[in-house]
Amino acid sequence: MKLLLSILLLSWSAAAMAADLDPELRDVLRAAASESPSFADRFEAEVWLTDMSSRLARQVRDPEERIEILTLVHMEAKRVDLPPELILAIIEVESNFDRYAVSVAGALGLMQVMPFWIDEIGRPKDNLLHTNTNLRYGCTILRFYYDKERGDLRRALGRYNGSLGKRKYPNKVIDKLSRKWFQA
Repeated sequence: MKLLLSILLLSWSAAAMAADLDPELRDVLRAAASESPSFADRFEAEVWLTDMSSRLARQVRDPEERIEILTLVHMEAKRVDLPPELILAIIEVESNFDRYAVSVAGALGLMQVMPFWIDEIGRPKDNLLHTNTNLRYGCTILRFYYDKERGDLRRALGRYNGSLGKRKYPNKVIDKLSRKWFQA
């Protein structure tokens, strides 16, 4: 318990220092933390959003866009009972946080969702370039594959990427997760 408390205090002090450096970001974080239904409380929201925002700053320079992405990632990941940090790692590998990314195979958005899904489920008006729609589809698809693979994350990631049985993609995501996104 003491170790957990120490880690939380260290995280909070680092988060507080980061927030003090950018008053605009602090205000955006405060608003997002107050509005987000996926966090246990405002304190948890502020700590997580501040920490993840500093990790995402290089790829997404606009603080409001960063907080929007992080809040939606957290909400959609929690909705399907996946770690939000895993979703952030997938997004970094898939699109490097370019919400308008289009792959050579035609996959769209942050999580690079294949557009055939919108027709398959009978929702042709859904726009996979909208962040919330893309995250809803991507997180739901990943959760389905995770369950199908009985909790084997590497196999679930391989299915998500269409590379089941190959190690390159799952290794890239897990490397990003452990090196950048996972909270220590």
